[in-house]
Amino acid sequence: MSLRAFVTGHAGFLGSHLTDRLLAAGHEVVGFDNFSTGQPGFVQSALEHGRFRQIRGDLLDQQTLTSAMRGCDFVFHLAANADVRFGTAHPRRDLEQNTLATQNVLEAMRACGIRRIAFTSTGSVYGEARVLPTPEDAPFPVQTSLYGASKLAGEGLIAAYAEGFGFQSWIFRCVSILGERYSHGHVYDFCRQLAEHPDRLQVLGDGRQRKSYLYVQDCVEAMLLAVTAADGPVNILNVGTDTYCELSDSIGWICAALELSPRITYGGGDRGWTGDNPFIWLDTRRLQALGWRPTLTIEQAVRKTAAYLAAHRWLLDARPDQSSATPHGSRASLS
Repeated sequence: MSLRAFVTGHAGFLGSHLTDRLLAAGHEVVGFDNFSTGQPGFVQSALEHGRFRQIRGDLLDQQTLTSAMRGCDFVFHLAANADVRFGTAHPRRDLEQNTLATQNVLEAMRACGIRRIAFTSTGSVYGEARVLPTPEDAPFPVQTSLYGASKLAGEGLIAAYAEGFGFQSWIFRCVSILGERYSHGHVYDFCRQLAEHPDRLQVLGDGRQRKSYLYVQDCVEAMLLAVTAADGPVNILNVGTDTYCELSDSIGWICAALELSPRITYGGGDRGWTGDNPFIWLDTRRLQALGWRPTLTIEQAVRKTAAYLAAHRWLLDARPDQSSATPHGSRASLS
């Protein structure tokens, strides 16, 4: 099946890897990004392909978005504001860049006659789940972050368009993704700290938070497999490994990869910030039933990411302070 794919957030961490894989498989790709956090360096290889077209634009600009999407037949909607930590500092950002942006994508699809969409949601929609590992049909608790709430609203819109307009959708509830081009999350934050002061590391929370992580190429493989193997109108799939680690374990792997022995101080409490769920572990049996398995363990993914950041120090200085930055439109990264 050859695609004419439209990728939002194509210059971000996950989006750039997906774009490269689609092009390598012979598909045509239109990349759409406002470069508020996306990196031009991530798309250099894509720009060399004759089957790739890049459009700089904002998902909140409906006219530009719709014009850019014409001629495509499949949408991969990856762009989002993915910073859970500072959500309460700018409450409207998640609404605009996640929920309203998704509504704009769906309306652009409807205007262009496109009926298939893959959407990167998050395991954060489960809040502080009572069922672990958490399956896709687990009872939803009270939402604990504006990010999770905005993504869940996006899921609801997509499901409603599938019912009302005959769309077919794949919704991926991902754990945090790691790997090359990684530019957001705890490994990035710790590597950034250690680049500035290798002798000490400040950790939010008590270090006992339990999380699952996944290597970026394994995530891309899961998405590409699912859009060919799962064929219902609304396909909801958890994407992650079948295990988890404590944050303190990850700190040890990062320090080992960087060959550092810093003094570690903890902020206390069972979480780092409001909305930081202390235990995230997803049941991925539905995805594995399609024939997918991750190739890297969490430890391997963490070490690989830390080594990549050490070799690409420029990336540690590329991200603005998200507590005060106000980029317009959707970010091109995934936590």
